[in-house]
Amino acid sequence: MATTPRMKQMYQDQVCTALVEKFEYKNTMSVPTLKKVVINMGLGKAMDNPKLLESAVAEIETITGQKAVKTIARKSISNFKLREGAAIGARVTLRGERMWEFLDRLINFALPRVRDFRGVSTRLSGYGDFTLGLKDQLIFPEISYDKVEEPRGMNITIVTTAKTDEEGFELLSQLGMPFRRS
Repeated sequence: MATTPRMKQMYQDQVCTALVEKFEYKNTMSVPTLKKVVINMGLGKAMDNPKLLESAVAEIETITGQKAVKTIARKSISNFKLREGAAIGARVTLRGERMWEFLDRLINFALPRVRDFRGVSTRLSGYGDFTLGLKDQLIFPEISYDKVEEPRGMNITIVTTAKTDEEGFELLSQLGMPFRRS
């Protein structure tokens, strides 16, 4: 029998009841939960050097434990020297157990490793979803400092079933997301 991820267990045991008390949901199925986590790394420099894209894909796969998909340019933009069909990034979508495990590692191990960390932005999308921009992949303990050619940023989008930003903010706060104090 597989074990339930620690953060998912915490969601089921504590977060659900706290959200029901705060927002007075009639049905436990209407309590917001996490849908998916999308990790995206855009690499404009990959057009000049294809090995950058390969190393970025390998790093995302190491961080997430799941195969990455190369993102392709949909249309040509001459100002950026971008051609339609060129590989310009890598992306992974996590769902289920892997999503809960990744979020646990992000909140409890990776974010505290950021130098001069004061919390993440409190801005959500308007629909309860949250996007976090990271400047460096080295905050993840899985990445070896010696194997990284240059620091690359990434976007991490947490998609929830929350209908409003207030519900999404409360869900992520209860899960331990270190939001900035205003």
